[in-house]
Amino acid sequence: MKTSLAITLSLFIATQNFAQKSCCTKTSSTETFAMLTHNEKFVATHLDPKPFTLSNPIGKDIIFKTVDGKEGYAYEIKAERPTNNYVFVIHEWWGLNDYIKQESEKIFKTLGNVNVIAIDLYDNKIAPVKDSAAKYMQSVKAERAEAIIKGVLSYVGTKANIATIGWCFGGGWSMQSTLLAGKKSKACVMYYGMPEEKMEKLKTLNAPILFVWPEQDQWINKEVVTKFEANMKTANKSLTVKSYNADHAFANPSNPKFYKEFANDAFKHAVEFIKLNLK
Repeated sequence: MKTSLAITLSLFIATQNFAQKSCCTKTSSTETFAMLTHNEKFVATHLDPKPFTLSNPIGKDIIFKTVDGKEGYAYEIKAERPTNNYVFVIHEWWGLNDYIKQESEKIFKTLGNVNVIAIDLYDNKIAPVKDSAAKYMQSVKAERAEAIIKGVLSYVGTKANIATIGWCFGGGWSMQSTLLAGKKSKACVMYYGMPEEKMEKLKTLNAPILFVWPEQDQWINKEVVTKFEANMKTANKSLTVKSYNADHAFANPSNPKFYKEFANDAFKHAVEFIKLNLK
């Protein structure tokens, strides 16, 4: 009870600080999650990643135009045969590092003939340690992130069928990418990310959601998940929750406490979910 109260209080304080900085604008779900970077316990939960370099990458780094007139960055793996099926991968709070590129390649190889685009929402910055990760995550503005995602949507074209997947910070943005994709969206996988709460947005969802939830997560906790389930039911949208007796970031391969057994099971369900809906 004390722990839950402390987390709630920390988030409330962070919310007040954000509100003062943003001239009392209404906070989005992704911005709410980003506020957790002001919580020392949340930051400490994310252990610095083990050094890793992806050998013999099968994809390539690309640069594309974003709708705000700037440039965006991504890692693209093209299907061997022409297809309109795409999977958008959204990185965790470390950024688009080689771990995410490796996971993107794993998704590509498992699904078969599909295009995979790992989107960089940090504008070509990668965090080697948790302090810089917290800084980068705090600095992401919803308007810029949406401009990047819309740039990718323009890049793939109007005939694309899109599935999205992301972890932590990327879990929330996986859902936002699905919302932005509109009728092109076919499936959304969220690993312990902050769900959208606005009913007017939820009612526009065009794709079912698979939510991977670690039951020990103090941040995306039971209260958050229960509310998400209720909101999705009210909006008459499809939500499947797959829970594990694990803690936040259990499926992140960059985490020294990576829980391989659960991560493999979650991955299996994720790709089956995407394959079923990305037809």
